[in-house]
Amino acid sequence: MRPDQSQAQAKEARAGSVRNTGTSPCYGDKIKRRGEEKEHRGVAFPSPHVSVRPSLARPVLARGRAEAYAAARLRDGGGGGEGGPAAVSGAPGCGGAVPGCERRRRRARLLRGARRRGSRLRLLDVCQRQSKKLQVTPITPVATPTIARDAAKGPEPAPGQPRFASVATSTNQAPRDLLPPVPSPAGAAAPAARECPAYFRWIHEDLRPWRDTGVTLDAVERARRYAPKFRVTVVAGRLSVARYGRCFQTRDVFTQWGILQLLRRYPGRVPDLDLMFDCEDRPVVGASDQPPPPLFPDWSFWGWPELNIKPWEALRREIEEGNAMASWTDRAPYAYWKGNPNVGAGRRFLLRCNTSGNRDWNARIYAQDWGEELRRGFRESDLSKQCTHRYKIYIEGRGWSVSEKYILACDSVALMVRPRFHDFFSRGLAPLRHYWPVRDRAAAMCRSIKFAVDWGNAHLDKAREIGRNASRFVREDRAMGRVYDYMLHLLSEYARLLRYRPAVPRGAAEVTIESMARGRRGRERQFMMETDVAADGGAGGEGPCRLPPPFSA
Repeated sequence: MRPDQSQAQAKEARAGSVRNTGTSPCYGDKIKRRGEEKEHRGVAFPSPHVSVRPSLARPVLARGRAEAYAAARLRDGGGGGEGGPAAVSGAPGCGGAVPGCERRRRRARLLRGARRRGSRLRLLDVCQRQSKKLQVTPITPVATPTIARDAAKGPEPAPGQPRFASVATSTNQAPRDLLPPVPSPAGAAAPAARECPAYFRWIHEDLRPWRDTGVTLDAVERARRYAPKFRVTVVAGRLSVARYGRCFQTRDVFTQWGILQLLRRYPGRVPDLDLMFDCEDRPVVGASDQPPPPLFPDWSFWGWPELNIKPWEALRREIEEGNAMASWTDRAPYAYWKGNPNVGAGRRFLLRCNTSGNRDWNARIYAQDWGEELRRGFRESDLSKQCTHRYKIYIEGRGWSVSEKYILACDSVALMVRPRFHDFFSRGLAPLRHYWPVRDRAAAMCRSIKFAVDWGNAHLDKAREIGRNASRFVREDRAMGRVYDYMLHLLSEYARLLRYRPAVPRGAAEVTIESMARGRRGRERQFMMETDVAADGGAGGEGPCRLPPPFSA
């Protein structure tokens, strides 16, 4: 605050700053009693909560008292006021006294001055009477030595918000708590994003083989020898696809649909890229040939219409609703598996662990005939109604199996037969925390399953905790938002390794939401509509999670 502003506020406080909405001669006037009030420069008046010194309080004189005061001064021969006589001694012919004519003139001037002073005093008296009816604006003290000494004597309460604002205290600014909220500037930093789940770190490890050499155009073109089924190119946020072969069922369709949803969820964030896709069950790149390609979420997250497997988000909610309908202890105390046993040797071994007349391995194994299920309308293959046992078995088929996420969501203890392949999220699972490991050999497999079931039935609380940890992992770290975040970070890190500028290859065609949905019928169209990301980005204003650093530099 400037010194002149502080002095103006101090003078206004001494005058009794009042805001009056009527026509009053006191509004905005600065009234002083001449000869009695001096300007105290450099002194700031305290707030109403601080006691006022008696020396600052002045009496109010009425007109009659002013005239008596003037008459007394006249009798005493003293001076003062406007036109007041000065004492004269030794005047010729007066003997120290004032002649009569001059005395009368001086008396008249003195009375006129007293009347004028009386008018000012009456006006001051009116203003002070009005101030008792109105709320006087408190003056906030400034830091001066005087106030500092007064404050050192004891604490004082903070002054309250004034009810009226006065001219004396106005600084052309509204009170702080009456101002509208200040909008955040356009360039203000957004709230910090939450860190991605721990398994996102494997993105760095999967791409480590290309960290030094990068990914060249020649390396991408040479991948044609592995007979990929299609090539995806993103340039300026537009998806183009070059098809080299036919995928099984609609795996390619819903993989491309998922990439389109990623572009809509995070517009402008997906960099330009160029990569090959295969859609078979087994990997096509041998570990001894060259480093394996990075892992990518499979098509089933957006639905598998041929098997009536709903999109992941909708099916996960149905599984959770089924979990809440029945108590965990009321479930069948056995290990459960249902699937196609003809796609892998491990599944054929698993059939031997079924209950027989000679031995009960605490397992209930059912073979799934998908052809028969198709004819029956999938009445016996609803995954949301298969969480009726305390333990569920996961075993790979020809390659990895999409069933892993559905088993983990069941609240049951996942008995995981030792896998050979990874899903993109499975490296975030910990044994005996999210699942129970099971041996992968025939006889050892059955004994391992029986031991796990017997142990879980003897330790219900611990077994139930393993099932809940798995379902919590699926609910929090495997929601569709995290799936899209994984895709974004994987493709962004991959694009940084490119040693060329991606361009749409010859024979590729642009793919859009409209072109993919055109002509789709039945469950294909239904699943596409259910997984269509909103046009505003679909993330609800929330950006992607923050990618954790690699395990080692």
